[in-house]
Order: sequence, then structure tokens, then C-alpha cells
Amino acid sequence: MNQPDLATVILLGIIEGLTEFLPVSSTGHLILAAELIGWRGDASVAFKIAIQLGAVLAVLVAYRQRFAGVIAGLWQREAGAIAFARNIILGVLPAMVVGVVAYEAIRALLESPVVVAIALVVGGIVILALERLVPAARHASVEAMPARTSLLVGVGQCVAMVPGVSRSGATIIFGLLAGLERRTAAEYSFFLAVPTMLAATVYALWKNRNALDASNLSAIGIGFAVSFVVALVVVKGFVALVSRYGFAPFAWYRIIAGTAALVWLAMR
Repeated sequence: MNQPDLATVILLGIIEGLTEFLPVSSTGHLILAAELIGWRGDASVAFKIAIQLGAVLAVLVAYRQRFAGVIAGLWQREAGAIAFARNIILGVLPAMVVGVVAYEAIRALLESPVVVAIALVVGGIVILALERLVPAARHASVEAMPARTSLLVGVGQCVAMVPGVSRSGATIIFGLLAGLERRTAAEYSFFLAVPTMLAATVYALWKNRNALDASNLSAIGIGFAVSFVVALVVVKGFVALVSRYGFAPFAWYRIIAGTAALVWLAMR
């Protein structure tokens, strides 16, 4: 399959929007979905990465007042705004460095549905275990986080470069272990997604620019729009959900979905 039809593009956009900010791995779900429909190759990789920008835009829209406040605070040199910006930069830095150095290795993993399925199961088990080890919260806002906590969460983003691990899941769990409140850990994951995913998408599209043509760009545009709308709904509801129920429901989903994927891959 060289190019997906409209229904497939919309389906993949929905999957991206639903899973990007949940600790279930959006990239992993997109890889398994593309494998199921038989769409592989450079164009598929570029599409799966590019539509993540729709989810990034959803964060910017959902938290537009927060970002506007930080920008205004930076202009006035407010301590809280400076701390916010510092913690975003420190949280993004490790993934930026590792992403550039290990791009080809990461790309190879993007083509392995077996790696995704195993990571889903293992990640689910890890989340269930770590939920019992989370210490009492010490930091109630991104601005209150010390620099070392931001760097620790940034290391978590590097772990999430393995498809199926989940960027949001890794950053949230590392944040909880470092003493963040559940709501703060979830929101920090959202905020880190903006520069991280923007940089990763631009870099990946540049690397795969020879695979892009008019039809690819049209599919990317539609997938972008669908993922934006769906992610906007998810972002608004996710924080309230994890604040009340924690991450165990997502962990069990990962284990079930990953096991089902392994069975399917073994039987085909």
C-alpha cells in the first residue's frame, strides 16, 4: 500500500489525537495500525510523525492563557515565568541531544511492530509497579520544580524514544517519582510535548523530505486536523481523569493491547 485512503487517514488522525497525551504510546498505536493496513515506508514514517503537530496545537490552544501569561511574565522578568521557561528547556534538552545522535537507530525501531507490542506490555507492568512506589507530592506547579527534577523528567523522555514506551507515560511517571503532584506531572508532560514534538517533527520531515509529494502533504493536512480536534478534547479531560483514578486503567489497557498485538503478529 503506497498511499492511504481518506478513511485510513482519518482513522490514524483519531488514533493520534486519542493516544498522544495518554500513557499508552501514540507512536506505538500508529505503527501497529499502519502495519495492520499494510502501509510502510518513508511516507508512512513521515505521516505518523507529522500529524503529531495537530496534538501540539491542541496543547497550545487548551493552555493558551497559561502560555500567554508566561510570555508576559518573561517580558517583565517575573521569577515564576523564568522558572517555568527554565524547567521546560531542561526537560527538553536530553531528548534533543539523544534524538539527533540516535536518529537512525530510533527510526529503525519505528519500523518494528514487535518492539511496540513488547514495550506496551512491559510499560504497563512498570506503571502498575511504580504506582505503588510514588512518594508524597512535594511540587504543586511547574514553576515550583527544582532544576534537577526537570532534568530527571527529561531523561524519562529519552526512554520514551523506544516506540511503545509512551512519551507522556514516561514523563509523567518520572515526574511522579520526582515528587510532582499528579496534575502537575500531567500538565508538565503536555508542556514538554510542544518543543519536543515540534523539533522531532521538523527534523523527521526534513530527513524524509524525498518521500513527500502533493498526495502525502494532503494526507498529512487531513491527519493533522483530525488529531488536533480529538487531542483538544482529550487534553481537557485527561488531567481530571488521572487526578481521580490514577494510571492503573491505562496500564491494564497497555498490557491487554500489547498482548493482543503479539498474538496477532505471531499468527499472521
